[in-house]
Amino acid sequence: MTSKFTRVLLAMAFVISVAALAQTGSAAAAPAAAAPASAAPAVTGTGTKVGTISMEQAIFATNEGRRDFEALSKKLEPKQNELKGQNEEIEGLKKQLNTQGDKLNEEARASLVKQIETRQKSLDRALQDAREDAQNQQNEIAQRILQRLGPVLIKYASDNGFGVIMDTSQPWPQSPVVWWGEAVDVTKPVVEVYNAQSGVPAPASTGTAKPVSAKPLGTTTKPAPAKPADSPK
Repeated sequence: MTSKFTRVLLAMAFVISVAALAQTGSAAAAPAAAAPASAAPAVTGTGTKVGTISMEQAIFATNEGRRDFEALSKKLEPKQNELKGQNEEIEGLKKQLNTQGDKLNEEARASLVKQIETRQKSLDRALQDAREDAQNQQNEIAQRILQRLGPVLIKYASDNGFGVIMDTSQPWPQSPVVWWGEAVDVTKPVVEVYNAQSGVPAPASTGTAKPVSAKPLGTTTKPAPAKPADSPK
């Protein structure tokens, strides 16, 4: 049985201009009821430096992200254990069929096969529902943090002379960024500013929070932080 929860895909491989992200961040921060009749004027960045940030890594690295994703993981553990139990029962029936199948009469063997198929279909449906539920809840957390992270990134970029910040969450060619140097990456300082402003203390656990995955049926983990690709030869 290879079915498993898939990790949330924060596919945000795009170039974030200071002006565009500032406009988006301002719109997200404003209450819907207070939205002006006309669109807010674009904020034009005056800096000339180019920087990179892994928005995915930043979201999971914030104290808020670590806290909320760890809480979600614990919340989903009972369902994961339930699915693990169902999977183990099916594996037990499959083992029984493999070891005793030729010893059973036709009716008993057909009944066992039918039982396996029925339980497998039920488990597959339960896995799909659980996967979608986990992804939806992860996306809600990620989007909430992203809306607050945008303005923080804009202010950091403006204060430090950046004109363009490019997202490196996905490797090339999914991302337009082919290569970059660590010196231009602003993920860590932006996260530090965000944590200071959020007032959320660092969780007791260490490290960066990971997307929730179905541990019983094949654990998936968050890929390593994006690193510069090899320089073209």
